[in-house]
Amino acid sequence: MKRVIASALFMLGLMVSTTSHAWWNDEWKFRKALAVDTTPGAGNVTEAPGRMAVLVRLHTGNFAFDGVHEQGNDLRFVAADDKTPLNYQIESFDPLLGIAVIWVDLPKVAGGQRQDFWMYYGNEQAPAASSGQQTFDPDYTAIFHFEAAGAPPKDVTAYGNNLQSAPAGIIDGVIGKAAQLNGSALQLPASQSSALSAGGNFSLSLWLRASNTAGEQLLYARRDGASSLRVGLAGGVPFFEVNGQRSAPVAALAANQWQHLAVVAGAGAITLYANGREATRLQAALPALSGATAIGGDLAAAPAAPVTDAQDVAGAAAGGFVGAIDELRISRIARPAALIQADALTQGAQSKMVDYGADEEASGIGFGVFGFIVKSVPWDAWIVIGVLIIMALHSWWVIYSKNRQVGRVIDANDAFNESFGRIGDRLDALADDPALDTRLRESSLWRLYKAAIEELRAPRAGGSINSGGVVDAATIESVRVSLDAARTRENQRLGSQLTGLSNAIAGGPYIGLLGTVIGIMLVFATAAMAGDVNITAVAPGMAAALLATAMGLVVAIPALFGYNHIVGRNKGVIADMRVFVDRFIARLSELHGHRTGS
Repeated sequence: MKRVIASALFMLGLMVSTTSHAWWNDEWKFRKALAVDTTPGAGNVTEAPGRMAVLVRLHTGNFAFDGVHEQGNDLRFVAADDKTPLNYQIESFDPLLGIAVIWVDLPKVAGGQRQDFWMYYGNEQAPAASSGQQTFDPDYTAIFHFEAAGAPPKDVTAYGNNLQSAPAGIIDGVIGKAAQLNGSALQLPASQSSALSAGGNFSLSLWLRASNTAGEQLLYARRDGASSLRVGLAGGVPFFEVNGQRSAPVAALAANQWQHLAVVAGAGAITLYANGREATRLQAALPALSGATAIGGDLAAAPAAPVTDAQDVAGAAAGGFVGAIDELRISRIARPAALIQADALTQGAQSKMVDYGADEEASGIGFGVFGFIVKSVPWDAWIVIGVLIIMALHSWWVIYSKNRQVGRVIDANDAFNESFGRIGDRLDALADDPALDTRLRESSLWRLYKAAIEELRAPRAGGSINSGGVVDAATIESVRVSLDAARTRENQRLGSQLTGLSNAIAGGPYIGLLGTVIGIMLVFATAAMAGDVNITAVAPGMAAALLATAMGLVVAIPALFGYNHIVGRNKGVIADMRVFVDRFIARLSELHGHRTGS
């Protein structure tokens, strides 16, 4: 027993993992390991991006949303030293749908390295600490997440450079929500923080999805007298234009696909980046610009009213962008190429830079791999697992009870055979012993014996067995029929409840497979809704979904072995009954039927 307990404890130790002794704050019950990975096997960013607002996507594939505040107020992010709090902003948090979008400020992201940090949660009394103004560095002069519908988008930076008009609609974007544009420009008023000096620095980045690529569509336009800066698409080809001088043509962007675009000006050159990679560069200085800015069109040529779907192409030809934009950022510095690349990698649907680890409890005992999988199981999969648990418990009870039943039958049959072996010439000598009837009530052979004696003592048999007379062939045949009928009833008794084991063997894996299929469907659907479709995001949810199949096998495998074991023991009992029938008929013919021939 001690060896079994030790083995169980060892296996339990493999399933759970101990955490570091450090814990940022004892008032928080749980934490989750996170990491930004720029190594070649993950993000593959060789240069240092520097300070970066990292996108953390939470969904049911990597987070169970258990124990966290319904609005995420208790979320806290802490550096790898478990001492330094990190600024963060919650863009969206919906535990019912199991989706959250959070920006975490990492002061220094290195190239080609893995940087760990923690997400703490599980403190209902914690006040909200989300702040976009502190999360994004002060060189961002405008950032728009486009989360609110029916209102002009708000700038999340401290400068308050809010747009003056609302987009045509708010739809699901590559990150959270996105602005739907139909050719009408959104105006960004002039401000001191957004003014650009001649030869100065500037950065623009955004995600876009063009509904069509016809004509020339402007994404960003700014004019100040003869000076101008424009960024847009020409037949699907991204371009920028400074004072009428346009960048060289590059590869066209595909329609109806989310793609990242960035323009960076500094050091006498302007560079265009497509999906994080440099596409073209123009040696030109940035002009002085202090006027208003147009997003999704040109203020000088913007349509007076929103166009309809039928006018999309015409609106695009007039300069308005038709499609959706997400995560628009404007900076007054030249952002490094490594940061542009890292932003495109972490924010896109195929992000590989952010790694989501296991959840841990404040006690110092981690949930471990198995615990992390269990925490990731959605509620609907728990229904399937619950059904499988009921099936498992039922099958284990059947195995236990049937084994006990067959064991009692075998022991009683052995006792009966011992008594029957000493019966002598009176075949009915055991039938009138009440003590023997009590002791052998579990014996199937005893019940066969009693059925045979009752048939022999019937009036139609003439009481021959009692008087020692001759038993004719018809009576012997009737005894055999009675024995066969009794043996059939005993076979039914032995086979009772085995149907439940058969159902567990055949149905358990299929029910588990059903739960796995449903779970995987939800994982991919949730990941697609969150805009985070990569192996790191979907692997935990897929592992949790496979738990249903594992449970189905847990039901089926013991049931299979138990069924085969019980059937094997039943066959032994059935063989003993067949032998007894032949033996009894032979003794009956020998003792009472030999005179028939004479």
